[in-house]
Amino acid sequence: MKQVTIISGKGGTGKTSITAAFASLAKDVVLADCDVDAADLHLLTAPMVNKTSQFHGLSIAKIDDTLCTRCRKCVSSCVFNAISDDIEIIDSSCEGCGVCEYVCPVDAIDMVPRDSGVVYESITRFGPMVHARLNTAEEASGKLVTEVRKRAEEIARNERRSLVLIDGPPGIGCPVISAITAVDLVVVVTEPTFSGIHDMKRVLAVARHFGIPQAVIINKRDINPEKSEEILSYCQTQDISVLGGISYDLNFTKAMIAEKTIIEGDDSIVTSEVKSCWENLVSVLGIENHTQH
Repeated sequence: MKQVTIISGKGGTGKTSITAAFASLAKDVVLADCDVDAADLHLLTAPMVNKTSQFHGLSIAKIDDTLCTRCRKCVSSCVFNAISDDIEIIDSSCEGCGVCEYVCPVDAIDMVPRDSGVVYESITRFGPMVHARLNTAEEASGKLVTEVRKRAEEIARNERRSLVLIDGPPGIGCPVISAITAVDLVVVVTEPTFSGIHDMKRVLAVARHFGIPQAVIINKRDINPEKSEEILSYCQTQDISVLGGISYDLNFTKAMIAEKTIIEGDDSIVTSEVKSCWENLVSVLGIENHTQH
C-alpha cells in the first residue's frame, strides 16, 4: 500500500481540486481529507456517509456537585478563568490542563474526554473516503488528522486497496506534519507567484526534514512564466521531481460548481495536463496499472 499526501504551503493553490482529479483517475484508492479545520474535498466527491463517530481531543474538567465543598481552590488556581464564581466549568475556556483536578482537596473534579469533532467514513464514486470536522475553537487538529489517516489505512488494508490519497492541510504546522509523516510521497501544489514560491520552499523544507520524498506541481503555470521557470530551476537544484504544470482554466471553476472534477468535464488542454501529472506521479511511486481507463 502506497500513501501520497498532496499539500500546499498556502491556501488557494488548487490542491483539493487536483486531489479530486487524481481520485477520479486512480484505481483501488482510498481518499482521506486531512484538512480537518476547513475540509472541502467532500464538495467534489459527494460522499455518502456510512459511519459517524465522535472525536475526543483535549480533556475537559467535570465537577461532582455532591462532593464539592465550595472551597474555591479550583477557581483561584485556574489561569484560564474556566471556572465561574458559582463553581461551574466554562467549556469554551477550559484547556484541559488538569490543575483543578490536582488541587481539589476532596477529589470532586475529574478530567473527562470532550467531544472535539466528528469523523466520517463514507463511500464516493471514486471509492471509500475518510473525512472529519473539527468543532469550532477546538484544538488537537493534528490528533484528528492522525485519526483520519488511521481509519483510511485500515480501510485500505481490509479492502486490499493499494493507494491512500491524502488531501492535506495548507501551511507547515502540526496538522501538516501529521498528514505527511511516513507517507511515500509528498506532492506540493504551488503557483508561480512570490508568495507561492516562498511557501513552497517552506513546506518542502518540512518534508525534507522528515526524510519524505517530494514532488511539485505548478498550478496556473501560465499566469507568470518567469516565476514558473524559477520554480523549475529551484526544483532542479534541489533534485525534486516536477510532475508537471497545469494551465489556468475556468473549467476548474465550472467543474466545482457542478460538483465534479476537471477530469469528468469535457476534454481540454488542462485535462490532458492533469492526466500527465497523474501519470508522472504513478511513475515516481513506481506502481503500474494504477490508472482508470
